[in-house]
Amino acid sequence: MADKLPFGKGASINRPPLFCGVNYQFWKVRMKIFVESIDKGIWNAIKYGPFIPMVENEKVIYEKPWSQWTEQESKKVQYDCIAKDIITSALSSDQFFRVFAKEMWDILKVTHEGTNDMKRARKRTLIQEYEKFRM
Repeated sequence: MADKLPFGKGASINRPPLFCGVNYQFWKVRMKIFVESIDKGIWNAIKYGPFIPMVENEKVIYEKPWSQWTEQESKKVQYDCIAKDIITSALSSDQFFRVFAKEMWDILKVTHEGTNDMKRARKRTLIQEYEKFRM
């Protein structure tokens, strides 16, 4: 039975479990355990998304410049980089290109088309400009 499994006979505490597209639920549990064994902060980066240091200046919130990051903020940002490395190391080449092709497509779509809210706002603006033009 173990010979037929895509992830091999045993596991390694030094390498993340390989995901080949089969038995995702089992891989997901093993991956969570693997990541948490390294650092719980890495799992939080996967679960909640990347940490972006922010600063508030006169009620305006913006991303903090890299040169002003504290040591703690740098560590939290590094968790996301480590998480990406672990996840990409755990994927077969087929899964890797499937995941990143989708991510790249979504980024391009939002960048060039915008989100649904942005589309609605653009539509309203164009309608207002059209109405002004008619007058």
